[in-house]
Amino acid sequence: MFTISNDRFDTRVPIRIWLEDEAQIEESCLAQAVHLAKLPFVHRWISLMPDTHTGKGMPIGGVIATKGVIIPNAVGVDIGCGMIFTPMDVKLEQLQGIMTGNGSLIQLLIGDILRNIPVGTRRNRHNAPQASAVLDRAKERMELYEDNPELISLIDDGYYQVGTLGGGNHFIELQADEEGYLGIMIHSGSRHMGKSVCDYFHQKAREQNGRWYSQVPDEYKLAFLPVDTEEGRQYIRWMELALDYAYENRQRMMEHTMEILAKHLKKHAGLDVNFGESINCHHNYAAIENHYGENVWVHRKGATRTRAGEIAVIPGAMGSYSYIVEGLGNPESFCSSSHGAGRAYSRTGAMEAFTTEQVILDLRAREVVLGKQKKNDVAEECRFAYKDIDRVMEQQKDLVKPVKKLHTVGVVKG
Repeated sequence: MFTISNDRFDTRVPIRIWLEDEAQIEESCLAQAVHLAKLPFVHRWISLMPDTHTGKGMPIGGVIATKGVIIPNAVGVDIGCGMIFTPMDVKLEQLQGIMTGNGSLIQLLIGDILRNIPVGTRRNRHNAPQASAVLDRAKERMELYEDNPELISLIDDGYYQVGTLGGGNHFIELQADEEGYLGIMIHSGSRHMGKSVCDYFHQKAREQNGRWYSQVPDEYKLAFLPVDTEEGRQYIRWMELALDYAYENRQRMMEHTMEILAKHLKKHAGLDVNFGESINCHHNYAAIENHYGENVWVHRKGATRTRAGEIAVIPGAMGSYSYIVEGLGNPESFCSSSHGAGRAYSRTGAMEAFTTEQVILDLRAREVVLGKQKKNDVAEECRFAYKDIDRVMEQQKDLVKPVKKLHTVGVVKG
């Protein structure tokens, strides 16, 4: 970790970066961090995790604590995006070599998950509304949301999207740990709801900041809402709804995936599967926490909360490695760590640098089964497009300690 002092860019607070030196960070990412460090309400310093890269307004892999305000773009457009992992008592070797009418048993599992869990854009959803305790509660408490009629349709729409994966870097993976035991890892968020809430309240914040002649330039894309205003309270209510929805969305997909695995492992391998306790955690959100003696709004945009002893999930890239970690509760990162490996190439850059054939051949060489409806954009999410997760883990050894290392066996992508 190194620190950029206040006088370097004439900022209010320093910037702490969990990398070896400045050469490892993009200029545009550092510029966004400088914008954050000039904000009048930021607490102590800006923290950038080792997976940091340029985002919208605020770097992904960034953590800030604010006094009395909340910044929609510092939470991000996929509110509640995060991870869930469930271990199993079955070993990879118990599946290997078993053939079915649809290829190997692993190919059958990945194919059945792809067929039964909608993946991809907003249009890819369930044909009928699904059960959702989160949305049912929201409907029972509509007085909390009716001041924002433009967003109300998100609640009804959400019944069709709960239990769906999305696209981009979201995935469902079958993984094996270093002892060979299998587990299921899912990366997803609040689907269309989170983006709509973020965009709506970012615009509200821009309008408010313009009326107040705010010191925060509009081009920073860091318009803010004081939490004691009606607009601030509205955003927090909608953000918390999106967080609960994202949590439920991951849990629903996990339950469905577990059912698919249990059915096929019993039928084709004669195995009765026992699933362990799930770890379900967000890495795009804001929450009130106490740091250095003050109650502040900690914004984690592509960062995982890792309090001392807290267990969390840090995924790597497709076909690479992922980690289950235990938090060390480092106060300098506001008890946070990376949320993944972090991009080394933009999606466009990855498509230009790597071919579909390269990626498919690499996955085959690593014995990874890919489930994807259209493979022409697979290079966007290949392991070459991301930083080395093991290097990232080394750079944050003062933030977390590894509990379990896993490698990809099969992956479903949007």
